Amino acid sequence: MNIAIRTIMMPSRWPAFARGMIAYGSAEGITRIVRLAAILVVARQISPEMLGTAALSLSLFELVRVLANVGIGQRIIQANQAELIAICNTASRLFWIVCLGVAVSQLGVAALALLAFGMSDVAAMLAALSAVYLFMPAGLVQIFLAMREQRMGATASVTAIQNIADCILTVVLAVLWPSAWAIVLPKLLTAPLWLLLARGTHAWTPNPLGGFAPISVFASFGPAILCSELLIAARLHGDKLIIGAMLGTEALGLYFLAFNAGLGITQSLVTACNLVLFPHLAKTHGEELETEFRRAFIIGLAALVPLVVAQALLASIYVPIIFGENWIAAAPYLSMLACAAVPLFVGALLSARFRAVGKPYAETALMAVATSAALIGLTVGAQSSLMLACLGFAGGLALVLLPAAAIQFNALRPTQSVPSKGGQ
Repeated sequence: MNIAIRTIMMPSRWPAFARGMIAYGSAEGITRIVRLAAILVVARQISPEMLGTAALSLSLFELVRVLANVGIGQRIIQANQAELIAICNTASRLFWIVCLGVAVSQLGVAALALLAFGMSDVAAMLAALSAVYLFMPAGLVQIFLAMREQRMGATASVTAIQNIADCILTVVLAVLWPSAWAIVLPKLLTAPLWLLLARGTHAWTPNPLGGFAPISVFASFGPAILCSELLIAARLHGDKLIIGAMLGTEALGLYFLAFNAGLGITQSLVTACNLVLFPHLAKTHGEELETEFRRAFIIGLAALVPLVVAQALLASIYVPIIFGENWIAAAPYLSMLACAAVPLFVGALLSARFRAVGKPYAETALMAVATSAALIGLTVGAQSSLMLACLGFAGGLALVLLPAAAIQFNALRPTQSVPSKGGQ
């Protein structure tokens, strides 16, 4: 009994995945509390139409930013020790090329928003946010090296501190300058802080004497991961574009609040799973990998499901108390969207496993089907009401990702072999 108690009380004896989830979960928990307070202030200072404009700008920003996820960091995580220096040297250069290319792409989207749709505010916000990509390349290698070493506490703190600073700036700007810019501008203002913190996670500088890895070593993961990330981004942010186009900016404001206050809270566990599980599984092989995958599945769902149930059942009580009577109409949408966290978490688990066993294109195929089902369900539902749109979104995800998880578990074999990591 004493041994069991000591094991529970000592985090160093917990499974690596649990420790990583706790690190990110704690950081996300603190961030969500601060963000909840920020949303409370924003909801009372900014109209649904202003919030809708900010949501549109940020959704386009997030969609474009996905172009930077081309599998470079995943290759750093999977590299063996002998090739690590050369891979990091090449990765650093590739990060600069990719980020500058994405910045130019976002400026193109901003020009399109202005010239083709007359959205001057959205165009100006996108143009300003393109400067974020100038800060990213100098800190990304350090972040992925820390993840490679499973130092999740260090990387989690970077994200938490940046998000908290973002929320504080949002509150200050919302009070002093009530506008859509109060929500958008902090994304740019906190970029230098992220860079400073990211560079402190790992003591790395380019070492030309270690050589440079050929770009071809990044090709096995790059296209598949980029496609998967694009599909995930389309699912998580394209929904807001559809709602805005079909139901207007006021409905988009309600949806945006419901999404961030409802699904956004449980989404923290989904984000943590994405960041923690792949580096953990990448260090394992064969039966050990499958055991760790099953364990992660059980631990994750045990933490997530109670949160989802509580959010869905209590939304009508806490929404008017926290956000004010003006937002009580968002409560049923919040309840419905909160349920989408379960299939999203399952999808994150499956994605990490596919990457760890060297099958990124299987992940791409799954994300393509899930994204299509979610957005089609959303679009069909939006023709009738915002509630049916939320139902279509959550239902589409569940109909694809939950059966996919069942199929994967049935297919697992204790002696299943996986490709050698050195051959990636």
